[in-house]
Order: sequence, then structure tokens, then C-alpha cells
Amino acid sequence: MVTTPHEGIDRGALRALGDERIDWRFKGLPVSAEASTVAELAARRPNVFDDGFVGPVLTIDADALEHNTTTMAKWCAERGVQLAPHGKTTMAPQLWARQLDAGAWGITAANTAQLRVYRAFGVANVLFANELADAPSLHWISTDLDRDPGYRFSCFADSPEVVQRMHDALTALRPAPTRPIDVLVEIGRTGGRAGARTVADALATARAVAKSPVLRLVGVGGYEGVLVNDPSPYSLEVIDSFLRRMREVTELIHQDGLFETDTVIVTAGGSCFFDQVADVLTAPWPAGLTVLPVLRSGCYIVHDDGFYRWMSPFSRETAGESSLRPALRAWGRVTSRPEPGLALVTAGKRDLSFDAWQPEPQLVRRDDGSTHPLHDCVIKEINDQHAFIRLAPGNDIRVGDWAGIGLAYPCTAFDKWQLIPVTRGETVIDFVRTFF
Repeated sequence: MVTTPHEGIDRGALRALGDERIDWRFKGLPVSAEASTVAELAARRPNVFDDGFVGPVLTIDADALEHNTTTMAKWCAERGVQLAPHGKTTMAPQLWARQLDAGAWGITAANTAQLRVYRAFGVANVLFANELADAPSLHWISTDLDRDPGYRFSCFADSPEVVQRMHDALTALRPAPTRPIDVLVEIGRTGGRAGARTVADALATARAVAKSPVLRLVGVGGYEGVLVNDPSPYSLEVIDSFLRRMREVTELIHQDGLFETDTVIVTAGGSCFFDQVADVLTAPWPAGLTVLPVLRSGCYIVHDDGFYRWMSPFSRETAGESSLRPALRAWGRVTSRPEPGLALVTAGKRDLSFDAWQPEPQLVRRDDGSTHPLHDCVIKEINDQHAFIRLAPGNDIRVGDWAGIGLAYPCTAFDKWQLIPVTRGETVIDFVRTFF
């Protein structure tokens, strides 16, 4: 796919998603909609409860989606950082386009399978936040770079061994590559994920990149999100210490004259500590070192009803209109009330994210159109196709009701759905296609 830098993503490929025919592949959608195109069904503005949708079904709230997109874009602009949201959260090109339209610098990827989707939709600037050590991936990426002058790509390396494998794979290509692959030295921490564990290892990696004619050293990267799992003062200091080491390595590489670009990319920032990343990476740098700070937060676009509600800087530091809003809600039918205090909903592990935080029963919607909140109810067990709602006294939930369930951790919510209704109230106004 050939792009130009100003496009960011292939709009024609996005429009073509509306031409896809609805059929049995897309769970939750009305049987009566089969043979319609996605665009035709969206144009009918169906009601998600009254027009034949069958549970379970995941929905995205349009207003929350728009609010989160603009809120994060505004925050980044005010803090002087660029945003390359991690596209693996949603694997939804339509949502990437929203993020790019709001000012995102690029889109982050983590593996070649994801990157193939990105390029099928013409994503023009990709930050590959992982090492590349296999020749087939490198050959394809290099060929794609040579074919498309508007394509920008950069990836991580965390050891001379990784750099050597990249060098060997690219120098074996015939014809020889005409564009080098941009590389950032990845910084890690003992007990963390990938990344050079010491400053010496990071500098050795930088020197190896700088020596290769088929690679170009353009920055430093890292990921702080796996280092801690709570927002305690101790954890926040762990994050700050890690970010300070990223700065140290960046300055040492600059002092050695190894960077091969006038503007150096320094990138970190998941969805939990991006405020600290912004603080550390936008602090003054030494004279002659021009830094482009890039965040990679991805989950903000739909936020959640659990982990990020607790961990996000927006939750910890702000309130009211500036806070993020949960945009995902799953709906399943109550299909059994086998004993007092228990309701079984037909929605399970194949439909709900559950690995980081349990789903949250929030709402009941009756066939007469009335809705009622659920108070102090919990889901403590999930089977493949059933969620067990333990009911606190005073909650009235009946067989046949729709149960509205809040979800945590969007990364394992989106991957269970191929076509997701976007709703305003109960009306479906659009659909989001995912590619996992």
C-alpha cells in the first residue's frame, strides 16, 4: 500500500469497510441483517434491543469515544508530547483514523501480524515497539519501505545480537535496500520485559546500530507499564527511576555522537503512567539535543470499568468533564435464575475481558424499554458462555432481561469481536471492524 505522509491512513480502504456483507461471521447482529452491507445496516439506525440483535453483543458508546479521543489529544498538545497510540488495543483501522485525525503522530505496533493490517490500511507512520529478529519480517518491511517513500517505520533493538541479526537479514537482500531501517535502543529493567538491562548494554547496542549501513539510530524507547501494578508512592518512584535512566542513556548516546538524525525520538508511556512520562521526557534536554517525546498509550480511547478506571492518570488526578469515560459495554440475556441471589447471563470468556479485572454488572434493560441500575452485584465466576451474577438484596433481575456489563482492560475485550455496534443511546449509528 503506497501512502503519502499527510494522509496517515488509506481513506479509501476505510470506506470500503462499509461495503462488507453481514453474515454469520459477526456474532450478535440481527439475522434479518444478513446480506445487507455494514453501511446499509448502519443507515437504518437500528435499536440495539428492539431490532433483532441477539446477545451477547458488545457496544461502543459514541459520545464517550469522541470525548476520550479529544481529551487525550488536548492533554498531549498541552503537555508538549506526541502520541502514537498502540493500535493493538483495538486492531480497528476506523479508530486509528479517529486518533490520527485528532492529531496522533503515528500508530504503534508490536508484531508483524499487526503491522500487516496497518499497512493494508495504509498507516503511514508506524512505531514498532518491539525487537525484530526474523529475516522474513525484515525483508518484507524493507521492501515496503523502498516501495513507498511516504512510509515511516522504526523499531526497537535491545542488544548487539538483535542488531547483528537485523544487519545480516538486510544485507542478504537482493536488490540491496535503498532505505535503512530506523532503530531505537530499548531500555529495560530487571524483572521487566525486553530492553537493555544496563547502561553499558544500551550503549553497546547503540554502537552496533550506528555501525550498520542498513540501520539508522534515531532514538531510545522503553515501556514502564510492566514494572509495577499499582499507583502507590513506591511504584511511582520506580517509574520515575526508570524514566530517568532512559534520559541518561539518551544523553550518553548523544554525547558519543551516535544518533543519525537531527531530532531524536524518545518514547515510553502505556495507559497508566503517561503523566510521569510526559513530565520526565519534556524536562529540558542538553544543548544541541533535540528530542521528540512520544507516548504510546492506547487504552484511553475507550477507557474501562476497572483497571484503568483505577490506574489512569485521568482517574487519579482529574475529575468531571476532563476525566475519561468508559465506552465499552457488553449486553447479554439473563437466561436462568436457578436459585436466590444468582442470575446467569449468556456471555462468557468468549465474549468478555476477564484476565485483568472481573466484568462489572451495571444495568438491567427490560423488554418494555425500562432500565434499572444494579447495585453491589458482582461477577465472581465466568464460564465459556456464562457469567454468574451474584445479586445483592434489593436487585430485581428477571429471565429475559438484558444485563449491561462494564468491562475492564480493552485489549482483551476487542479481540473477541469482529464487528462492533457504535451506539448513541440505544441507537446504532455505526460499526467498528476489528482485525485480530
